[in-house]
Parts: sequence; structure tokens; C-alpha cells
Amino acid sequence: MAPYESDDSTAAAQAGDELRAELRAERRRKAARYVVPVAVVGVAAATIGLVPALADSGDPDLPKITAQELIDKIAKSDVQQLSGTVKISTDLGLPDLGGLESSLLSGATQGSGDDSSADPTGKLTELASGTHTLRVAADGPEKQKVSVLESGAEYSLIHNGTDVWGYDSKSNEVYHSAVADSGKAEQHEVPATPKDFADEFLKSVDSTTSVTVDGTAQVAGRDAYRLVIKPKQSGTTVGAISIAVDAKTGTPLKFTLTPSSGGAAVVDAGYTQVSFAKPAASTFDFTPPKGAKVTEGDKAGKAGKAGETGKGDGTDQGGKASEAPGHGSAKGLDKSGFDVLGKGWNSIAVLDTGSKGGLPTGSASGGGDLGGFLGSLGDPVSGKFGKGTVFSTRLINALMTDDGKVYVGAVDKAALVKAANAG
Repeated sequence: MAPYESDDSTAAAQAGDELRAELRAERRRKAARYVVPVAVVGVAAATIGLVPALADSGDPDLPKITAQELIDKIAKSDVQQLSGTVKISTDLGLPDLGGLESSLLSGATQGSGDDSSADPTGKLTELASGTHTLRVAADGPEKQKVSVLESGAEYSLIHNGTDVWGYDSKSNEVYHSAVADSGKAEQHEVPATPKDFADEFLKSVDSTTSVTVDGTAQVAGRDAYRLVIKPKQSGTTVGAISIAVDAKTGTPLKFTLTPSSGGAAVVDAGYTQVSFAKPAASTFDFTPPKGAKVTEGDKAGKAGKAGETGKGDGTDQGGKASEAPGHGSAKGLDKSGFDVLGKGWNSIAVLDTGSKGGLPTGSASGGGDLGGFLGSLGDPVSGKFGKGTVFSTRLINALMTDDGKVYVGAVDKAALVKAANAG
């Protein structure tokens, strides 16, 4: 029986060897499943700079600074030269209209149908919704450039000396205007960089506001302080504003506005890459491409015929984008024809359109029941003022009453109804 026992032992040993070999092979297969993705990540890191991006997650150790000192640092910042890439996401919570909301936002600031698609007044307004990637560059007050990168296309706005150019590569259209003072380009009231947003909201810092320094951060590879602005008042739709401020230059590198209702940010704009070196002079050069339609702007704000030379100073060409009512003084808004109720973050702008009877029907122009369509996007309300409709976003709300008044502010529906009842 011994030989059989010996054979059994040999078989068992062989089986054990085979099992161990299979286990080793299985381990190699499992390891391969993990090693391959790691290798891919390593290649991606070397290719697109993922490693520096991951390093940004660390919080730098910076000297202590007070909120007031940080605000002063922003105010004193005098960066004249920079270039970089900005990612901006805007989520106002507008209804999904299959892209119609972007068309409405763009069309609301354009004039007649003869306007150029390269007119910056309408084009830059598209930044009010969705996610966009921008390339920005500046070299003093006479040279600035903003390019909006789109799928297979690009829109650029270039200010170089006394010339302002807008170019839409998709339509191959060019918009041109001239400014009398080379250091004063057209102002289109459309914020595009973290600094643009920060400058607007820092005007809101008063007794109704809490301002603190909430640690540090790294943005686009640069050390930064995190400034947090919060309304002290209730009833506003603004929850908090966070501004990452470059520790060395005082330049805002990232701006995030979250609503009081919570959830994703309403506005999130930040540099993914930035340099404070002098951009190449060729960055601001522009010559209309061959075959492009060129529209000249005049000082009256109307588009001239293609090929005409602009006659004005370039201010307000193509119609200036409407200033959004919000946190500000009554005096400032009065210049735009608004009255202001309340103060601070609860300010409500009031406009009397003089149009009675509520929403337009659109039937006179054959447009169908426009009033019914608009009404479906809002909530009906009533009060001492009669009847009206509230149109809501995650930040700005508006009440349109049947007597032709419009109440607008970064406040909730209840605050608008209360203001209309008191008005």
C-alpha cells in the first residue's frame, strides 16, 4: 500500500504546486487590473499636468491676515500683466428650454436682427448660463483679450489701443469699434474673471455683511487666502461668497457664490492656469480674416453697414448690457430708472413699465399666447397690489404685477410680495 500512499502524496504535491501556480497567476491577473490603470494615470499626469493639479488640494501655511487687511490687499492690487485660463460655471436654475434661455439672454441685449453675431454685447451675455472655458490676457490699460472657447469654434474680444475687435470664428463675423481714449475700452458690464465678480460683490460689504478669512487654498498652483462674505440679513437668496485671493499679488483667483437654498454654486469662476508675466505683443494683434463680414459700431450704439468706418468713441456700441438690479445704493439705481426698496442684501429694485394688464399675449404680432407661455414659467401670486407672477432663479427673483410694476432682487418670493403690498 505504501507505493499507493507515495503516489497519493506525489499527486497531492503536484496538485498543491498547480494550485499555488494558479494562485500566483490569479494574483498577477488581479495586480495587472490595478497596475494598468495606475500606469495610465501616470501617463495622463505627465501629459496634462495632473500632478500639479492634485498638489493644489493642499492648504499652504501663510502668515495670518485679517479680513480688512485682505480686502485692502485686493483694493491695492495693481496687476497690469497676466495671462491664463478661466473656467466659469453658472447655474441659475433656469428651466430647460432646449437652449432657448441662452438665446433670450443674448437677444435681450442685442438690437435689430442686422446686428453682428460678433457684437460683444450679446455674445458675452451667453456666459450667464452653462459652463465655459475662457482664455484671458492683459498688458496694461491699453491691451486686453478674452476668448471664449467653444466646441470647434472660438469667440474673441480684443482691445488694443484705440481699437476694439470682436471675432466669432463660427460665423466668420467681425465687430469693430474705436475708442477715443486708448486706455478706455468698451465696458459691457459682463463679468468674466474672478476679479470682475469679486469687485462687484465687495461693493456689498457694509454693516449688513459678515466678512471673515477662512483659511488658505491653492488655486492654479498659487498660494491664496480664502475670503468669505455672508449676508447677516434673512430673506436674501445669497448664501455665501468665497473669494480665493492670491497671497502675493492680491488678485482674486477664484470666486464662488452659493445660494441660501444650498446645493451647487450659482457662480463658480476660477483660474485653472495663470501667469503674471508680460504676454507676447502678438497676443493682442488682430486682422479680419479673408472673407469675414465686418460690422462697424458707431457712438449711437447702432450697427453700421458692413465695411463702414465707426464715427464714435466706442462707448455703448451695440447697446449696453442692462445692469442687473441687486445690492447697491438707491442713488446708483436711480440713474437707470429704478427705485429701490429696502437696504443691503434685501434691496429690491422697482420698475414701472407703464404696461397694464399683466403679461403680454403676443397675439397682436401673431406670436401666439406669449403671456400663457411666460406665465407657465412663473408662479401666480396675489395681494393688496392685485395679481402678479413671480419668476424665480436660484439667485435673482422678479415679481411682475398686473398694474405694470416689476420688483426684482436677490430675495425670496415672500420679500417681493411684501414689497409689492407696501408699494
